[in-house]
Amino acid sequence: MKVEYKCKIVSKTQMGDAIYMVLGVGDMVRSSGVCPGQFVHINCGHSRLLRRPISICQWTGSKDGDTLTIVFEVRGEGTAWLARRPVGHTVDVLGPLGNGFDAEGGPYLLVGGGIGVPPMLGCAGTSGGTSTAILGFRSREKAILLDRFASDCVDCLVATDDGSLGYHGFVDTLVRQELEKENHYQAVLACGPKPMLKSVAKVAAEFGVPCQVSMEERMGCGVGACLVCAAAMKDGTVKHVCKDGPVFNAEEVDWDA
Repeated sequence: MKVEYKCKIVSKTQMGDAIYMVLGVGDMVRSSGVCPGQFVHINCGHSRLLRRPISICQWTGSKDGDTLTIVFEVRGEGTAWLARRPVGHTVDVLGPLGNGFDAEGGPYLLVGGGIGVPPMLGCAGTSGGTSTAILGFRSREKAILLDRFASDCVDCLVATDDGSLGYHGFVDTLVRQELEKENHYQAVLACGPKPMLKSVAKVAAEFGVPCQVSMEERMGCGVGACLVCAAAMKDGTVKHVCKDGPVFNAEEVDWDA
């Protein structure tokens, strides 16, 4: 159930270019339930009409008050406003929204790129520490959450565009290498830029492994009313990322649209 909450900022930490923020969200987790890949829509100041969608990284449910963790980079006026809010400030949050990953059980091969990395940490948690993570960043300085993935996964592999950390190249090469070595995964779960998702989906299909992808499109309302966040499907239909996604089965998506 989608509910609007007044949420207090419990803590805020700078992680390179990213902001790691924990929100007190009342009973959101216990009353609505959360699954990895869902997002919240945050009102980023009264002068900005549209809310900003931010993926849920982790969550806790407690009788003393539920929490959600979000991780985001400053990409415009709205996220800049949110990044400036101090601990103790209250923000208006709508959520949880969207359909997330089917990530119960495991093991899964978790693939994240850039700011698509944080929601994969939720998948690591729901799969009970059985999964392997492959994470891509532009450089060592951009890498985030590596210690958390290392503790929540069987293994954590890193690729960087400039070779300053881990493998010098893109994550799809590491996905191929991992599936050649270990093809026991229930599915590949991926979040990141569309070109990355397309490449990862192609590799997963070659090995016959199901693949779920979290799509990114510009959103307006966040609940499927404005129809802005359209995504073309292979069968000729159009689905909307905020309501039908953001997670889709990779074979549904028209990657050439």
